[in-house]
Amino acid sequence: MFRTILWLSLVCTTAQLHAQGIGTITREDRAFSKLVPEGAAIHVVAHDFTWAEGPAWISKDNVLLLSDPPKNRMYRWAPGESSASIFLEPSGGSESKGFREAGSNGLKPAGKSLLLVADEGDRAIAVLDLRTKTKRLIATQYRGKRLNSPNDIAVASDGAIWFTDPPYGLDGIDQSPAKQQTANRVYRIGRNGALIAEVSELRYPNGIAFSPDGRTLYVSNSDPKNAVIIAWHLSGRGTLSARRVFADMNSLVAKGLPGLPDGMTVDERGDVWASGPGGIHVFTPQGHELGLISTGTAISNCTFGGADRRTLYMTSTHLLVALRTNVRGAANIVPTIPVPPYHVQSAGERRE
Repeated sequence: MFRTILWLSLVCTTAQLHAQGIGTITREDRAFSKLVPEGAAIHVVAHDFTWAEGPAWISKDNVLLLSDPPKNRMYRWAPGESSASIFLEPSGGSESKGFREAGSNGLKPAGKSLLLVADEGDRAIAVLDLRTKTKRLIATQYRGKRLNSPNDIAVASDGAIWFTDPPYGLDGIDQSPAKQQTANRVYRIGRNGALIAEVSELRYPNGIAFSPDGRTLYVSNSDPKNAVIIAWHLSGRGTLSARRVFADMNSLVAKGLPGLPDGMTVDERGDVWASGPGGIHVFTPQGHELGLISTGTAISNCTFGGADRRTLYMTSTHLLVALRTNVRGAANIVPTIPVPPYHVQSAGERRE
């Protein structure tokens, strides 16, 4: 039923498409009303993407940037506009051979008109100057071998840059002849640019986020055979411990709901807004699910934005959608970006 309604909306005019709400909001707990007001609706604000990803709100300019990795484009959208415009093309690497997605993916504001970019095509973490659109790579290798295709980024409370590195950007994914790493890891970039492998156990690490106090790391595993979100305690020295399954979504995969554990964001209270089968699942910091936000298609990622940081923006397959909430997103941490020369060799591997 809903798929039919969504299809009909896509043949309407642009004005009609932006005016109407889509999808459903399911309240699993009465406390969800403290986060999403009764009567709230999901609205399409931009469309016609191939696969929308990595939304990032740029407060200084009051705009949202997002990626379309298959098109190798980064888009810009501002409130009140009826469509997104191309901000950067190519947004990732200039080489397409051997890639299924050569563009940018996850984006993270980095202060002073800078943006951290998970650059699948360059197989690197990059820093983009939003004024000049010049890009420099700050992490490209681990132990002398090229990274897979960095996917998403989070900044710890101490300014350290953490990122996930699944092989989704490569043709053949894990079977790609271009894949050089023996594992798909979560890395941390040291102040001198050295990479530290923090997690090597997940088959497809994808979305990544920290709790507002910086003491909990969340990583989603986009593995249909082990669709989970894992949480760790992060010490003041940057070491991980107390691993636990924060959310198990395998039963939702078995039901055939669209999507897998993917990108996520955290609000000021510490609630986790995480993509998974069926849409955005909203959890308390203890892992209790409060509600589900569904568009009818897979949602890849989400972020809070707007002047008051109370609008949840979601990239949903070919759509960028928005939902007004009662809660603000957690404050952005300005990352510590290593200065040249960058040292991209390993500084050691943390093992569980």
